[in-house]
Amino acid sequence: MTERALITGVTGFVGRHLCQYLRNQGYEVAGIAHGLPQSLEPWGQLPESRNVLFWNLANPGGPPRDVVDFLGTFRPTVIYHLAAISVPEMCGNTQPTDLAWAVNVEGTRRLVELALSLPEPPRIIFASTSHVYRVSQDGITFVDETYPVQPRNPYGQTKLAAEQILQEAYHRDGLPVIIVRAFPHTGPGQSEKMMLAAWAAQFARGDSPIKIHTLQAVIDICDVRDVVRAYRLLAEQGQPGEIYLVGSGIPRTSGHVFRILQGLADPARPVVEIRPGLKYDPIARVDKLTRTTGWKPEIPLETTVKDTYCWWRNCLKRNRIAEH
Repeated sequence: MTERALITGVTGFVGRHLCQYLRNQGYEVAGIAHGLPQSLEPWGQLPESRNVLFWNLANPGGPPRDVVDFLGTFRPTVIYHLAAISVPEMCGNTQPTDLAWAVNVEGTRRLVELALSLPEPPRIIFASTSHVYRVSQDGITFVDETYPVQPRNPYGQTKLAAEQILQEAYHRDGLPVIIVRAFPHTGPGQSEKMMLAAWAAQFARGDSPIKIHTLQAVIDICDVRDVVRAYRLLAEQGQPGEIYLVGSGIPRTSGHVFRILQGLADPARPVVEIRPGLKYDPIARVDKLTRTTGWKPEIPLETTVKDTYCWWRNCLKRNRIAEH
């Protein structure tokens, strides 16, 4: 049987990578988007135009009629729920903004209601986040699925609230939900609101000095292409009602990542730290994911950095050509 996947947030960074990967694996893919992206640079992939639907998940009225009708015919076997305001700084300082809550939490509730209304409720893979964890700043902390949750910012608060909605739907209605707490992931096509992409864009533009937050952050960073592969494996082999972590499992400093990029781009370019200081993010233990699916990260960090930098360099080059 051909798997039919619906991706919410399909025009986003992860959505396009996931769409391309699933289509290459023989899936039939449809997607829900807030709107068409402002730039259609050649990275990732979108579904066929007839399979792209528009729905603002913040809209309290629920899905438009055409979305309901389409899904009644398409009948997805799995929904990958990626749609969210996923840049932490855009979700609020101490409490979630009204928009972040409307999209990340209430939007998830509306999606659950839609999934339950289908003749055969599909599996749901929910992209949660490592931001539901707060760890000690005294040293490196490895976390697993049983580590206590204590969101460290409003973004984490919204994702944890969405997790609770999905868990309730699993226990109350039997909706086959799998929650994936994804640790930071990056790669070609990512917005420069994120760490590596921000650095790569500055190098590609010729900015000087390069502005970074800190070289001393200890982070767990993974390639987006490894992450979307984990999502598919969990859709096929994961246990409903369970939580899985997806990350590299390797503590690295932001300075280590930066030096790889600097060596590729311009070792002599000046650098300024605008928020210097030591900072510890949680590091994933991915034993449960590996036991369940056999997944492990395959793409070396050096490849991730190179591909991200090359994408930004080519993207800006195309834009300059277009302007002339």
